Amino acid sequence: MSMEKFENGERGEAGAKLLLVLTVLILIGHAGINYVPVAYAGASLKQDMQTAVVQGLATPQKFGTPQQFVKDKIERAIAANDVPKEAYLEVKQNGKTLQARVYYTKSINILPFGIYKYNYVFDQTVTPTGFLMKGD
Repeated sequence: MSMEKFENGERGEAGAKLLLVLTVLILIGHAGINYVPVAYAGASLKQDMQTAVVQGLATPQKFGTPQQFVKDKIERAIAANDVPKEAYLEVKQNGKTLQARVYYTKSINILPFGIYKYNYVFDQTVTPTGFLMKGD
């Protein structure tokens, strides 16, 4: 009889542990589902910014100033990557090179029901690299 009670207690502990593990996995999954797309968009924007400044140096004069060309390309990348509209964008000429900076913050629900929100901060400054910069 005492053996039967012991086995029931063990099953109850296993059930509680399973519930705890499932809850933790669900919370991690929720955080990942909300964080990964924002981080991916940030990485994509950084790559688009790098491409824009390199192309800005090689752009013929008929397309306007290099700064305006880069600014237009980055504004399109901002719209394509679901970046907040109030993002700060600055493009300036540094001697013979261009420099672009984008800054924004985006709130991410890490825990369900708004229990914990993480502020993702994107602050990137890019300058051209590669073959166009050789010889400077």
